[in-house]
Amino acid sequence: MAGAPASQANVPAATQADASATPEQPARRSGFLGRHRRAAATALGAVLVTGFVYYVVPQIAGLGPTLRRLRGGDLWWLGLGVLLEAVSYYGQILLFRGVFSRPGRPMGWRLSYEITLAGGAATKILATAGAGGIALTVWALRACGLPAAEVASGMVCYEILTYGVYMAALAIGGFGLWFGLFPGPAPLGLTLVPAVFATAVILIVCSMLFADEPVERFLLRRADASHGRVQSWLRRAAALPRSLQSGLRAAIAMVRRRDPSVLGAIIGWAFDIGALWASFQAFGHAPPAAVLVMGYYVGTLANTLPLPGGIGGVEGGMIGSFLAFGVNGSLAVLAVLAYRTISYWLPTVPGVIAYIRLRHQIRAHADGALTAGARAGMDAHPNGALASQKPVDATIAAADGSLPDVSHRQACAAEPSSLMRAVSSADDVGQ
Repeated sequence: MAGAPASQANVPAATQADASATPEQPARRSGFLGRHRRAAATALGAVLVTGFVYYVVPQIAGLGPTLRRLRGGDLWWLGLGVLLEAVSYYGQILLFRGVFSRPGRPMGWRLSYEITLAGGAATKILATAGAGGIALTVWALRACGLPAAEVASGMVCYEILTYGVYMAALAIGGFGLWFGLFPGPAPLGLTLVPAVFATAVILIVCSMLFADEPVERFLLRRADASHGRVQSWLRRAAALPRSLQSGLRAAIAMVRRRDPSVLGAIIGWAFDIGALWASFQAFGHAPPAAVLVMGYYVGTLANTLPLPGGIGGVEGGMIGSFLAFGVNGSLAVLAVLAYRTISYWLPTVPGVIAYIRLRHQIRAHADGALTAGARAGMDAHPNGALASQKPVDATIAAADGSLPDVSHRQACAAEPSSLMRAVSSADDVGQ
């Protein structure tokens, strides 16, 4: 792993000055809170919101008796929910490892686990439609020595495979309920509208296989005719079609060669919904399968709301969706809160630990705190010591194998420009 980007061309002058600071003028903030001020503020916000939801809201809305029933849930069903959620994360790790590996030289399981769990924790703590998790994942991969273009292309591939399953399920479930193919109520706003939206997203993304250049030229012409923020936004958007094409071709290549890691996307979503199903069973009976799927997916759209810690948005979205489908209100509240307790805290706590481990390993690498064997493995890499093909810890190296070769996917060879700026800025996430 690496403690800094391989290229120093874009490093700000202030950063270079910090690197040459004397011991009497340390470049970094001292103390744990000084180095993790944003994380501490986010954690404090999450605690405050949690206290408000669980202690103040029941007094206002009269939900006290309902929430007290959480203690009476069937522990066997809740335990099954924990197990299903763990399998869900295994699916995400499997997909991540497959995207950033190459035949004969896979990414190590432990490293895949740590990056995936840390990214998942950032996604939950920073509820910004997954942007926090993407930024942290990009930072970790760049610190491992992968080139910016390959990281960006791989991230687009990963997101397309992951959210391709999301959109496909939203379309199939929505149309199926609306046209009576699946049992259950079919309110327009929770079936047909989401299904049409998901279908449109799928068609737009797939059209980038052949329409990327016309769309890019159109957006650039519009940018030339605009001014200020609109011009800046259009220029950034103009790079998106090529990025989508690159990631889509990589995803299609994985499907065509029948890469088993593609199943990780299905496992991740299916077993997470399974944890919600087990939570319903713990307090009563789960709704029909299509209703459960649509309530889950429509509810999780609330994760785009910038709420502290991501707490409250998804819960409210899911509960509201199930109420609109005619699910008993008390059962919906109990099941969703139990599910969110499982899905939020089960991966978040290990994810925070994984993030701390990643930071420690990268700092050890930057400080030269490596064994001779690990250093020899890094020096052999064509990109130098900052692009290690082995994890920075000798124990992890022995258990994990090696990091992927930096030139492993011809399908992802095209540079996806729209993510390049995100990659460059994400290099500093862990600083």
